[in-house]
Amino acid sequence: MERIMAVASWLDLLLLLMVAAAAINDLTSRRIPNLLLLGGMTGALVLHLLSPQPLRSLLAWLGGAAVGLLVFLPFYLVRGMAAGDVKMMAAVGAFTGPGEALHIAILAWCVGGVMALVLVIARGRLRMVLGNLWAIVRPVLLRLPAPAIGTSARPSAGSIPYGVAIAAGAIVSVLGRYG
Repeated sequence: MERIMAVASWLDLLLLLMVAAAAINDLTSRRIPNLLLLGGMTGALVLHLLSPQPLRSLLAWLGGAAVGLLVFLPFYLVRGMAAGDVKMMAAVGAFTGPGEALHIAILAWCVGGVMALVLVIARGRLRMVLGNLWAIVRPVLLRLPAPAIGTSARPSAGSIPYGVAIAAGAIVSVLGRYG
């Protein structure tokens, strides 16, 4: 039991360090270094393999990385998110396993939504966002044929450092376990 607790504590500590470093990088340079994420995933793998049930932990590592990747990949494919954010969520999932990775992704979406709303309002781009949303929803509501992908390019209202939202979700999730 002690060994399980020790591995879990080290996983949590390394996860918190990784997401903090990634969030700081995303804020300052709008990039999340691949080397940081690779190092985090490698560290998580080593710690999982040191657990009393290494096969079970390895499956949690793999499943968490897959869930983290798959929940954010669609947003990357429609250009709503950068590749670094997707890779960061996969790395977070490698630490936590699939169930908690999904929970952290939901928290990150909530935090990201609030961040986006604050930035849109602060930058005076609310009208542009509403116009973009209308362009997306209009064909569905009016039963019009959907435009071909990439043909109705509208100006972007801006982007946010989504690594911060992912970090916030991970931090809330980890700290929630410690009361």
